[in-house]
Amino acid sequence: MNLRISVTSVFVVLFGLFLISGCGAKKTDDEVKPEQTSLQDAGSAQGSEEPLETEVIVEISEGRTSEGLLPVYFDFDKSDIRSDQEGRMRINSDFMKENPAFTVRIEGNTDPRGSNEYNMALGERRALSAKKYMTNLGIDEARLDTISYGEERLLMFGNDELSWAQNRRADFVINR
Repeated sequence: MNLRISVTSVFVVLFGLFLISGCGAKKTDDEVKPEQTSLQDAGSAQGSEEPLETEVIVEISEGRTSEGLLPVYFDFDKSDIRSDQEGRMRINSDFMKENPAFTVRIEGNTDPRGSNEYNMALGERRALSAKKYMTNLGIDEARLDTISYGEERLLMFGNDELSWAQNRRADFVINR
């Protein structure tokens, strides 16, 4: 009886291996084949011509801030721009001066401590503070709008000072 169980076990294992080995990917005619280039084409330094009307693709650089701009961080329960964040505000102002067609949404954020209502109000004060600072640097107020997300858009979910500090910010997002 043991011999019969052993032979059956070996047969089942071999049959399973046979099934698994037969499941390779099938090639289809729809697969993309690499283009072959001649030696003459390989030495060419020019790429394909691109139209001048290409759309600007905006990437995220830090936090939820659009590339080219920087978020601004705040102290606990504060909405004034810290002295160590003034350089970031100047970078954002310079970016907007170099890109006059862009408008930016300033998004106020908080850490999760405090009530939802309090955090929404604090996020709004942070966004408005950043907007006022930008207008003082010469950016037209009409190019800036604000919104508060309070604690709704956390970047870091830890319960420690590093996480909370990353969440106390104003993001600068290019409107599309």
